[in-house]
Amino acid sequence: MAAKKLQEGSEYAEYDSDGDGVVTDEELQTSRELQELRLRHERADAHRAMSWFALWGMLLYPSLVVASELFGLNQAASILGDMAAVYFVSVAGILAAFFGAQAWSNRK
Repeated sequence: MAAKKLQEGSEYAEYDSDGDGVVTDEELQTSRELQELRLRHERADAHRAMSWFALWGMLLYPSLVVASELFGLNQAASILGDMAAVYFVSVAGILAAFFGAQAWSNRK
């Protein structure tokens, strides 16, 4: 049985890594593995960005309280100060979950 040749401009041509016009099972498997690696990398980048955002928020939160006090917004400073305990525990939980998941996935 003859192998199926790709049509001109076929959407499957990107999977033909050796350029012979035939997409083999090995080429499909290789492209699938590469796509999984790309998705894993993008997911890790997104998690890393979210963690940095949370960490910077955690580090800049006290300066927001101080700035509110400096601008004479005593009520705002009081409210921000009251929210600080919950905020820090929540962000610390997010960061702990991220780093715990990273350690767990690297252990496999």
